[in-house]
Order: sequence, then C-alpha cells, then structure tokens
Amino acid sequence: MGTKTVDETGVKTDERKTDEATEAAASTEAAEATEASEAAEKAGTDTPDDTDTPDDTDTPDDTDTPEDADVTGKTDGTEAGPTGVGQGAGAVVSAGLGIVSLTGSWVGTVASARESLMGQLQTSSSSDVGTLIEKGYGNAWQATAMWGGIFALVALIVGVVVLARPAFGAPGRPQAPWIKSVAWAGVALGVIGLLLAVLKYTDVLLGLPATG
Repeated sequence: MGTKTVDETGVKTDERKTDEATEAAASTEAAEATEASEAAEKAGTDTPDDTDTPDDTDTPDDTDTPEDADVTGKTDGTEAGPTGVGQGAGAVVSAGLGIVSLTGSWVGTVASARESLMGQLQTSSSSDVGTLIEKGYGNAWQATAMWGGIFALVALIVGVVVLARPAFGAPGRPQAPWIKSVAWAGVALGVIGLLLAVLKYTDVLLGLPATG
C-alpha cells in the first residue's frame, strides 16, 4: 500500500511538471505571436504617415509661372513702344554731315582734283592767264563748294526731320533732351555749311584773283 501511493504521487508530480512546461511554452509562443503582430501593425500604420508626400509636393500651385510670364511679356511688349533709337541716330548723322560740309570730304577732294585735271587738258601754254586760272583753279574750287553744299543740305534736312518726328509719333512721349541738342547742332552746322557753299560757289567769298 505504501509503495503504491508513492508511485501515484510520483506519476502525478511528473504529469504536473509536463503540463506546466507545455503551458509555459504555449504562453511564450502566444506572447511572441502577439508581439510580432503588434510590430507588423506598427510598421504598416507608420509608413503611410511618413510617406504623405502628395500633400507636401503640390508644386502646380508654386510653378504656375508660364501664365505669369506670358502676361508680363505681353504687357511689357505693349507698353514699351518706340525707344527713340532711330531719332538719336538721325541726330548724330545730321551733326556729322554738318561737320563734313565745313571740313570737306573725300568726294569733294576727288571732284576738285578732277576739275583741275580737266582744266589742264583743255588749256595750252598759249592760253592767257585768266583762262588758266579759271580752268585750273576756279572750276575745282566750285566743285568743292558744290559738294560741301550738298552735305550741308542733307544735314539740314535730317536735323529738321528728327526735330519734327515727335509731332507725328506717339502722343505723351517727349523726345530726349540730348537728341534735341544734337539735332539742333546738325541743323545749325547745315545752315552754316550751306551758306558758305553758296557764297564760295558764286565767288562772293574767296573769289578768283583778278588778272590785271
């Protein structure tokens, strides 16, 4: 009787140990499974919050520059209007031609030399002094005066056109002061050059010397 009870208690204790071991293993596996599921749920729920880039990358609102650029380009093009470059160039040309009419040009020099050569060919050693002077020098001087007068007349016309241009242009757009100054200078030089050319061509100024 005593040994039987020992055996029963021994068997019972062994069975309890095995049951406790299986329960402990099951509990640890369940805990690991729950931790893995929680980690997976955290990983799945965290990524959408971090990758909400569409809200941050709404670039179309910031990059709507082509329409603005087109609008500004059109307004700038329509409001720009004439810049006065042509008027400034005309004023400078007028002043330059006026200076050339007073100082002489290569065209006048060639024309004068040509007239002098033709006078020498048309005269001979037997010609009188008056004819030699007129053919050799008078015609040459008149050619120089004529070309100087042509340059002066062109300078005068260009200067007047530049000064009168604002009256036929866009209203409310005044002419630059420097353009007016240079154009007036061209007109003044043209008048002076034209007057001197007429006086020289008619032998009123610096005429041919008398031949006794």
